Amino acid sequence: MDLERTILRRDGVALVVETPAAGLPAVLHWGADPGDLDDALLDGLALATTRQTPPGTLDAAWRLSLLPQDSEGWAGRPGLLLERAGRPVFPRWTTHVRHEREGDAAGAALVVVEAEDAAAGLRLTTRLAIGAGGVVTVDHALANAGDEPLTVHQLEATLPVPTRADHLTSFTGRWTREKSPRTTEMPRGSTTRQTRRGRVGHDSPHVVLASAGAPRDRRGDVWAVHLGWSADVTYRVDRTPEHPTLLGAGELLRPGEVVLAPGEEHSAPTTYFAWSGDGLDGVAARFHTFLRARPQHPRSPRPLVLNTWEAVYFDHDPARVEALARRAAEVGVERFVLDDGWFHDRRDDTRGLGDWWVDRAVWPDGLGPLADLVHGLGMELGLWFEPEMVNLDSDLARAHPDWLLHSPAHLDAPAGLSWRSQHVLDLANPDAYAHVRDAMSAVIGELGVDFVKWDHNRDLVETVHAGRPGTHVQTRAAYALMAELKQRHPGLEIESCSSGGARTDLGVMAVADRVWASDSNDPVERQDIQRWTQLLLPPELVGGHVGPGEAHSSGRTTDLSYRLATSLMGSAGFEWDLLGCTPDEVAAITAWAALYKELRHVLHTGTAVHADVVDPALRVVGAVLPDRTEGVWTIATVATLEDALPERVLLHGLDPDRRYTVRVRDEIGLARHGWVTPPWLTTPVVVSGRVLADVGLQIPALWPAQALVVHVTAAV
Repeated sequence: MDLERTILRRDGVALVVETPAAGLPAVLHWGADPGDLDDALLDGLALATTRQTPPGTLDAAWRLSLLPQDSEGWAGRPGLLLERAGRPVFPRWTTHVRHEREGDAAGAALVVVEAEDAAAGLRLTTRLAIGAGGVVTVDHALANAGDEPLTVHQLEATLPVPTRADHLTSFTGRWTREKSPRTTEMPRGSTTRQTRRGRVGHDSPHVVLASAGAPRDRRGDVWAVHLGWSADVTYRVDRTPEHPTLLGAGELLRPGEVVLAPGEEHSAPTTYFAWSGDGLDGVAARFHTFLRARPQHPRSPRPLVLNTWEAVYFDHDPARVEALARRAAEVGVERFVLDDGWFHDRRDDTRGLGDWWVDRAVWPDGLGPLADLVHGLGMELGLWFEPEMVNLDSDLARAHPDWLLHSPAHLDAPAGLSWRSQHVLDLANPDAYAHVRDAMSAVIGELGVDFVKWDHNRDLVETVHAGRPGTHVQTRAAYALMAELKQRHPGLEIESCSSGGARTDLGVMAVADRVWASDSNDPVERQDIQRWTQLLLPPELVGGHVGPGEAHSSGRTTDLSYRLATSLMGSAGFEWDLLGCTPDEVAAITAWAALYKELRHVLHTGTAVHADVVDPALRVVGAVLPDRTEGVWTIATVATLEDALPERVLLHGLDPDRRYTVRVRDEIGLARHGWVTPPWLTTPVVVSGRVLADVGLQIPALWPAQALVVHVTAAV
C-alpha cells in the first residue's frame, strides 16, 4: 500500500493524516469535522486538496510533512534542523504508524508515528492526539541512533491552515500590562515571534491566532497555537506562494544547547493547537475543556485568598500579621498567604534569597504560631518562595558561588550585572537542586503549608550549565522540583508567579495549580489582562485580587465596587491591608466574599462568554453553566463611553427557548452612571435566552471604571 490515511476526530474537530510509503506523514485537513469518511471519501478528500498531478514539475512531494524540509521543495522555516560533526543532516525517513487511545474510552484519539533514518542515525517518534475540547497536541521526540554527537537546532510542530486565514494575532506587553493583543494582516513569507528571556516573559506571544478576517468574540474561523514551555520560544507562521499557510511553534534553542550523545533522546515541548468556527470564545472553550479534563485539574472550590505582600511588604511584625489573619478570617478569606520577607536576613530585596529557613530575628518563635492560628481559623496557609533565584548576599551564594547559572564573565560586568539584585541558581546541578528541595520541603512539612506562591522575578541572561547554554535544563529542573515537592506533600498547591504574568503557559501548568496574572492590581488594566490570560486558561486558574484604592503599579484610584467586580471573574482574593479598611469597606468586602462563594461554581465550571461590542471602552465578560441554567456577567467600562445612550449588551450562551430572571447583584455596591437608568437595574426582569442573545440589555450610561455584576438564573 503506497499511502495510509487516518482521521482523528473529537468534539467537532478532525485531523486527517496521510502517511506515504517513504517520508513523514502530512496533514490533509485540520479544522471542522467533515463527518464520516470511508476509504473512498478519504481518497476523494486527498485528491480534492492536492495541488499537482504526477509527475509535476518537482521531483519531491508538494504536500508538506509534519516536519517540512528542503527536500520537500519547502522554502520556509525548516521544522527540523540538525548538525553532526559540523555537517548538516538531511533525513530520509521510513515510517510506521500506530493507532492508540489514551486512558479509557473517553481518552484522546491518538496516532503514534515512528520514523527512522538508519543511514543518518536518527529515530523520530511523533504523537498526534485530539483531546477533550478538540485540542490537538503534537509531541516530537528525536533520538540519536548514530555513533557521533548530534546537535539539535530546531524541532518545531506545525499544522496547515487555509489561505483564507488572512489575519494574524499575537500578544505583547510589559510588567503590569501583560497579554496585550496585536492583530495584523497575515504577513507574507516566513515570520517568527521569539522570546529570549529564559522565561516566557511579559511580552510573550502567549497564543498565536490565524483568522479569517479580524478575530471576533463569537463568530468566525480561528486557528490557534500555544507552546507548553516556560522559557525561550519561537512562534512561526509561513505564508508562502507555493504551499498552504503553516502555523506552529517550538522551543528556541541556543547554539549548542541540545547535543545528543549516541543513544540520547530530546523531547520537544508539547505544542497545542485549537480550531473553532465560533471565534475567540470557541477557541477559549476548547482550551478550557481540555484543561478541565486533566486528572490534576483542581476540583475543590477555589478558595478566597489574602496575600500579604501589599499589606506588609518586608515589614513583618508577628502581632500585626496575626491580626491581619484574624481580620481575613472574619471577612471570609479561606487561604492566607505570607509573602516575601519571612526567611533568613530578608529585610529587603537585596539579600537572603536561597536561605530558606525562618528569620528568628523577626519571627522569634518561628512561623509555627502563625501556622497554628491560620489553620485554627479554618484557613489554608500559603508561603512565598523564589526557589530558582539567589542573592549574592546570602549564606548559600557565599558557600556555593559555583552554583550560579551564569557565564563566569557575567558577574564581572560593570557593577555586576544582575536583575532585582538577584541571580539564577543552577537547579540542573544535582547538589543545588537537592539543597533547595530539602530546605523547602522541611519548611512545608513542619508548618503544614497548603500552598506555595512560586515566584521567578528575573530574566535568565548568559545561562551556562556544564559549559553549554543552560536554559533548557534549568526549565526541566524547575518542573521536576515542583512535581517532586507535590509528590512529597500530597495536596500541596503551587501558584506560578513570575513578576506577575511572565510564566503562564501550559508547560508550568502541568505542575502548577494557579497563575498570578499580573503584579498590577489596577482593575482597569486587569480587565484586559484577565480577559486575554483566560483565552488560554479557565478563570479558576487565574489569580486576580482586590487591591487598595490607589493601585501601587499605576497610581490610579478606583471605586471599591469596581475592584471587587473585576476580581470576581477569576480566582479571587485580596492584596490589601484589610486592617486599614473602614467599617463600610469591611461590610462590603464581607458581602462580596459571600457572593464569590455563591457564584464561583458558575465562574469556575462555566463556559466563558464575551460580547462583540462596538464601544472600545466597554468590556463584557461572562460564564454560563454547561446545563445553561445560570450565568454571571460583569459589564464594565475602562474609559468614557462614546454615546450618552450606550449600546445594548448581548448575553450569549443561554438556552434561547428558556425564560431567565435577570438581576444586578449589588453586594459590591452600586455602579455610578449618568441619566440612562434602565428599570432592570433595580427590579429583576424575566426574558428569554433568545432575547438576551439577539436583542440584548440596555445598559446604563456607566461612568469610567464602573461595573455591574449581572446574575441570570432559569426562571421557575
